Amino acid sequence: MNEPALTPDDDELVRRVLELTPARLLAGRAGTGYRTTTALQLRADHAAARDAVHAELDLKAAFGDDRIAGFLLFWAQSQARSKAEYLMRPDLGRRLDEASRERIASHCPAGADFQVVIGDGLSAMAVTTQAPPLLDRLWEGAKTRGWRFGRPFAVRFCRVGVLNDVGDLLTPEVVVLLIGERPGLATAESLSAYLAFRPRAGHTDAHRNLISNIHPRGVPIDAAAVRILALAESLRAAGRSGVGLTEMGDSSLPQPGQLSRNG
Repeated sequence: MNEPALTPDDDELVRRVLELTPARLLAGRAGTGYRTTTALQLRADHAAARDAVHAELDLKAAFGDDRIAGFLLFWAQSQARSKAEYLMRPDLGRRLDEASRERIASHCPAGADFQVVIGDGLSAMAVTTQAPPLLDRLWEGAKTRGWRFGRPFAVRFCRVGVLNDVGDLLTPEVVVLLIGERPGLATAESLSAYLAFRPRAGHTDAHRNLISNIHPRGVPIDAAAVRILALAESLRAAGRSGVGLTEMGDSSLPQPGQLSRNG
């Protein structure tokens, strides 16, 4: 049975849909399989995703001498000893090793208003591509707001739970972890920003907020910086983070006009 031909209006609709997403929509078929071009691109994207997971972050190559000197960036490490162990033991990636705890405690001032941590996560490529310009914008935004900006550092073999150790060590008000996301077949360069208000041991994802898909075809760098800084302001105003608090603010806080006359 022949498929109906697309009209010019249909062609325009397809073009507009494909501009909105990197997903493989309306890719067509050859018999029961993908067309050759689609199949080859799928294999190439899968290979890029695998490479991103196994790649190591080169701090100097990613951030450059000027940023490293300007921010005084340095390495810390989780309790995972290798990339293979990191992938097999997520629990080890959630805790800093003892040497790193001592290094962070001695190098980073405690009690910052806004502390940035950079984690390689599951895509060093995402960190290399997105984190350097995003770090610049977060520093500028924090400075404009008069926040005390903590000395940033990078964590090798990092999982999101490392936020708790950072909170215990440095007692910052808000911590943001910029970490490489698990690569997909649409992109291997997607970064996440996890935010937590005064994180502590025992906190879970329920105590954190997330802005994800930071990459050119998702959330661009400038927009991500605006959203992260605005969300950090909401966390500080609410005095907490996590479930019940969105980028629009804390749903449990009184809204304008709802405050009692006694404050």
